[in-house]
Amino acid sequence: MKCTDFTFLTNDGITIFYKKWETEGNISPKGVIQIAHGMAEHIERYDLFAKALIQEGYVVYGNDHRGHGKTGKNASQMGFFAEENGFDLVVEDMLHLTNIIKKDYPNKPIFLFGHSMGSFLSRRYIQTYGDQLAGVILSGTGGNPGLIGQVGIGIAKLEMKRKGKRTSSSLMNKLTFGSYNKAFTPTRTEFDWLTRDDSEVNKYIEDPLCGGIFTAGFFYDLVSGVAKVNKHSANINIPKDLPMYFLAGDKDPVGNFSKGILQAADMYIKLGIEDVTVKLYEDSRHEILNELNKEEVFMDVINWLNRY
Repeated sequence: MKCTDFTFLTNDGITIFYKKWETEGNISPKGVIQIAHGMAEHIERYDLFAKALIQEGYVVYGNDHRGHGKTGKNASQMGFFAEENGFDLVVEDMLHLTNIIKKDYPNKPIFLFGHSMGSFLSRRYIQTYGDQLAGVILSGTGGNPGLIGQVGIGIAKLEMKRKGKRTSSSLMNKLTFGSYNKAFTPTRTEFDWLTRDDSEVNKYIEDPLCGGIFTAGFFYDLVSGVAKVNKHSANINIPKDLPMYFLAGDKDPVGNFSKGILQAADMYIKLGIEDVTVKLYEDSRHEILNELNKEEVFMDVINWLNRY
């Protein structure tokens, strides 16, 4: 088993860091999993999950998004996507990686796995590029914020005017995440909502490439990106035969404690997507790949992949 680091250069001059996990030797894989990580984290946190997939005969790729991990650190712009159209530029970066995968493994099925922010990016991806994929797996996604989302866009715009796009926004951070820990009182840390596994919460807190307060420009990109994800006129372009798999903890505040996940899945079913599966894990929180029952989650993902 080997894990290799690579980079690619975007059209607007950003160096994107990505990783590839594969088995040693010239073994033809069953397929390829492309991972889109969540906000305020990075691709190396998916190492254990990637290794489980490798053992089942898959190859895994994943990049650090703009403003995150080594991509953000090397560009000296942590917590910031881009001056304009940041959310869609990150989706284009994901497509760039898909194209690299297609060159490396022509004719192999590609499955996109997106967690949290990465799930929203993946949902934006399939609005335009769904025909590139054999399936999409959405971990820790959320429902349509509706009016609250529109209010969030307005506040983020004001924050950008007041502070500038590249200045961190404590207000937007509080509005977005402030209530997530409330359901888990008494709390040990401000990140108890991530997982019941204290050691994983500690690892997240101690990781210099995790956490932090993101910029006003980033929050504008995120909330306006989520609005695009829920736009009916864009969703009707998703291929009806694209398999979708929703995974979440039933105590995940991002998915409104299951309600948001079920609402999102129902939206795609009503659009006529033919193969939509939902799996909710009892008492699990936001990061199901880092939960106490993560081995069960890994196996469920593998069993779903093996169907295609």
